[in-house]
Amino acid sequence: MSSLLSIQHLHLDFATEDGLSPGVEDISLEVKRGEIVALVGESGSGKSITALSILQLLPMPPARILSGEIFFTGRDGQTTDLLRQTPDQMQKIRGGEIAMIFQEPMTSLNPVFTCGDQVMEAIRIHRRLDARDARQMAIALFEKVQLPEPERMLSRYPHQLSGGQKQRVMIAMAMSGSPSLLICDEPTTALDVTVQKTILELIRSLQHEEDLGVIFITHDLGVVAEIADRALVLYKGKIVEEGSVEELWSRPRHPYTKGLLNCRPALHRKGERLPVVSDFMDGSVAAGDERRGAETEGSEATANGEVMMTIDDLRVWYPSRKSWLGKPIQYTKAVDGVTFQVYRGETLGLVGESGCGKTTLGRAMLRLVEPTAGRVFFEGAELTALSAGEVKKRRSQIQLIFQDPYSSLNPRLRIGPAITEAMEVHGMGATDRERKARVVELLEKVSLRANHFDRYPHEFSGGQRQRIVIARALSLRPSFLVCDESVSALDVSVQAQVLNLLNDLKKEFGFTVVFISHDLSVIRFISDRILVMNRGRIEEIGEAEAVYSHPRTDYTRKLIDAIPAVGGRWN
Repeated sequence: MSSLLSIQHLHLDFATEDGLSPGVEDISLEVKRGEIVALVGESGSGKSITALSILQLLPMPPARILSGEIFFTGRDGQTTDLLRQTPDQMQKIRGGEIAMIFQEPMTSLNPVFTCGDQVMEAIRIHRRLDARDARQMAIALFEKVQLPEPERMLSRYPHQLSGGQKQRVMIAMAMSGSPSLLICDEPTTALDVTVQKTILELIRSLQHEEDLGVIFITHDLGVVAEIADRALVLYKGKIVEEGSVEELWSRPRHPYTKGLLNCRPALHRKGERLPVVSDFMDGSVAAGDERRGAETEGSEATANGEVMMTIDDLRVWYPSRKSWLGKPIQYTKAVDGVTFQVYRGETLGLVGESGCGKTTLGRAMLRLVEPTAGRVFFEGAELTALSAGEVKKRRSQIQLIFQDPYSSLNPRLRIGPAITEAMEVHGMGATDRERKARVVELLEKVSLRANHFDRYPHEFSGGQRQRIVIARALSLRPSFLVCDESVSALDVSVQAQVLNLLNDLKKEFGFTVVFISHDLSVIRFISDRILVMNRGRIEEIGEAEAVYSHPRTDYTRKLIDAIPAVGGRWN
């Protein structure tokens, strides 16, 4: 295979108020035609910075390239140093020779233009076709990326598509210029495991058909095992290990690589404490014991048999079509006749693909979404029969941890006041000093510091923001928590830290948890029982290990089979 891209000794830093901050240091890598090379590491390791440097997409300043060369060999066989190209020359290379699929398709697609218009615009720029031919090519591309009803998809806006469908539109747009090199920046982060699997298979098939070179950026070594030929592990802007995927799995040399490999919940039994990357970096995990974390006490689960919440024939329907008089004639049944119980002190895992109704169910349980029919009982009281004022009084007992902590925190409010505000509303704490002391105590319990009290949300990492919203929920001393996809978009090591934290806090405070996720390996690790949802209904429910090891339905088997394996899963 001939060389397509060669990065040699790239050094890059950023100018900040506190001085220069290193971005990447001495990065060297090569991508050949027909090869998939993965860049692996946590947020801040330098993966995306390296990819954006290739296309000159970093703002300069504050970014500054100190040294290095990036050679690219185009279709004409000519090799050029991308760092020495003018903006006009790079404009021809971007999309035409090198294409990029960004992490979040919703922010990459323009919400005011249809998907068809956006793909056709890319086609006309790179192929110089008229409107009719561009439309036909867009339909062909939509077929190639396996979008349903390609012609109808041309007229759809991004908000009308699912996450997986938006990602397919981005892939179609990237392929519109027939690139030689495709850069995929976390293209499956926060997607369902089944959708993730289809996207990975799609990228792999396109790579084979078009003989593409691919740079695949991810923090998940399970995903790397599914798609990559070679992998480079980045840590704090440096490459700490590289080699074939098989070599990294069977003989990881660097402690950081070992940490990334072993902190995935799929490798650990319930009741164990998940190891995190820092355990490997500081030598806390002994050699030869990498795949097993320190054990913790198991949960009592449903041993006491005391029912805390009962959901009885709950339905949440949304009108999808109305008559000319405005009367609903067709409904989307987000939740359709769901009945189950939650026991005091247990963790109930609620799992399913996007659109199955799990988030709607979680919010309907808390009366954040009004049910169409059915009843919800909490500690003997019927929540669905209470007035809005009466429900508000119970809000301190039942709390929700949202999926995206950044959007659930006021960016103009420091985190201390953001947490004490809820305490004031519910009359907790006699004075501001008492409330502040309680918040500082909670921040320290979630591994933050007292001086974080006066910082703004943007000053924290994703994992730290997740800890903040956990502290805010616990500030009201709730007895019932609903965690909605609380770890889905986090790095695997940060995810392990948050899961350990939730288990520790649950043991200390004794609350009951409904944990919503699309990832069955996470659900299996943290839950006592698992409830599987599909199209608004319960597919199956049972003890966590029984559902995971002996699924009764094809749908549950499909979810389990879609989980990327790292060195094989234990049974």
